[in-house]
Amino acid sequence: MRRMLLPACLLFAAAPLTAAAAEVCDIPPRYGLSPLAVSIVRTACNEHRLWYRPFIDGEGRAANLGVSEAERLYLADDGMPAWQRVVAYWRDSGTLGPMGSQPGATSCMQPFGTRYTDSDCRAFIIDNPWSAAFISWVMSRAGVPGFTRSPRHIDYIRAAYENSGPYQMTDPAQGKPAPGDLLCYLRDRDETLSYAGLVQQLSGGKVENWKSHCEVVVAANMGGDHTLYLIGGNVMNTVAMRKLPLDRNGRIQLPPPRPYDPYDIGCTPGREDECNFNRQDWAALLKLVASSPMGVTPSYTPVPAPTTPPPPAPAAPAQPGVPATPPAQKPTFPRVVPPRPQPPQSPASPPPRTSP
Repeated sequence: MRRMLLPACLLFAAAPLTAAAAEVCDIPPRYGLSPLAVSIVRTACNEHRLWYRPFIDGEGRAANLGVSEAERLYLADDGMPAWQRVVAYWRDSGTLGPMGSQPGATSCMQPFGTRYTDSDCRAFIIDNPWSAAFISWVMSRAGVPGFTRSPRHIDYIRAAYENSGPYQMTDPAQGKPAPGDLLCYLRDRDETLSYAGLVQQLSGGKVENWKSHCEVVVAANMGGDHTLYLIGGNVMNTVAMRKLPLDRNGRIQLPPPRPYDPYDIGCTPGREDECNFNRQDWAALLKLVASSPMGVTPSYTPVPAPTTPPPPAPAAPAQPGVPATPPAQKPTFPRVVPPRPQPPQSPASPPPRTSP
């Protein structure tokens, strides 16, 4: 009897562990979600899988960091290196064009495979936050109608405040987040604003290119676990999931933001209470109000490709087996290659000629 009792106890003890091990992104969307919300969630979850599912737990601690933004390591599908995937977020969302004045941006418009432009483009990825490009890419891929795609989160936060577009801005401390929504915080400010302060600044027209960050809600209270699951880009230099606690009514239990102190050394081994990535100025919950996905949505106009040359004059009648006109070539971006260093010239070589 004792021999049979121990395996039975182990079986019952292991049962909850198996249930708890289910991945949120692997569970089918709950019944009642709009087709648009399902499309947003699936798009964000697919990217999270590619980046080996890194996450921030409910205590704000980073976990499972696999590959980061500018590495040559391939993502989980072995389709492309990580840095090229980030370039795709910029290119395919239409947010790379407005960044054209930034060093390295034009190199990211070139085909991959050239050493000089590849290195220049990877420097651009490191130097410029791409979290808004990721959100814009998700919305574009999911077919969200009327979304303001931008390299800055604050542009579509403002659109949601003005009720122009697929989202409406609400108080994250009061609203109930649902899959497809966006949760946003303000960053790099010398004061905490929260929702009331952000509304006041938006109503006064004082919000310009503020630094902010938004993440996609992919699940809420799965199986009654009182947890909110979000996915964002450029979180710890990757595409990561974040967990936040929910109360029994489904509202977010927002952790207190960090007080601004220019002399504060922040997170250190001796100050673990400061090492919480969830302590942010969560100021806006953008509720999804659109329900049906569409095709291409408005965005910033990217840098135009070269214009196609006029068609040639009619040629002579074609000979058998020879096409009358050559096949049309696809337009490509103009190549911008940094100048290569000139090799030193031998003394016997004549000096290079210079124009007057």
